[in-house]
Amino acid sequence: MILTNRLRRFSVMVAASAFAAVAFSAQAQEIAESHLKAAHAAISAIHATDSFDSILPQAAAALKQQLIQQNPDMQEVITQTVDEKTLALAARRADLEKESALAYAKAFSEQNLNDIAAFYNSEAGKKLIESGPIASRELVKAAEIWQNGIARDLAEQVGEKLKAVIGTKAPAEGAAPAEGTAPAAPAN
Repeated sequence: MILTNRLRRFSVMVAASAFAAVAFSAQAQEIAESHLKAAHAAISAIHATDSFDSILPQAAAALKQQLIQQNPDMQEVITQTVDEKTLALAARRADLEKESALAYAKAFSEQNLNDIAAFYNSEAGKKLIESGPIASRELVKAAEIWQNGIARDLAEQVGEKLKAVIGTKAPAEGAAPAEGTAPAAPAN
């Protein structure tokens, strides 16, 4: 009875996995090979996945540190083993490229991707990739300076206007101020 239940559960899991594989395969087949190729070209041109290159080395360094801290006498073996396994896992970087291409292919038309790749492979596109972050930082600095100046000028102008409005509503010279209020300052 227990064996029968396990076999049924296993059969259901296999069937569900097969269905999911077929459904995923059908979905992947909806995107033409040329579309995926254009997505790969665009991803490469914009360096979309470059920021993920440090994930595996950082994970390896953290694991080495943790294991060596727990077993300092095994530092050499730990270092060698982590390095070997890290190199073996490096091939899985291609999986990220495939998933990225699929995501881009779903988000952009093939023509959009070709246009993106063409631009970012041009001199202007390469310059944008190279100098864009620097220009963005400078833009943020300029915006902060502008914001401070605008806020200062707004406060000054509103203060002057309110002072003028309050000055016109000031009581006549020699009139006694209302009880509990200070006399109005003379208008300059």
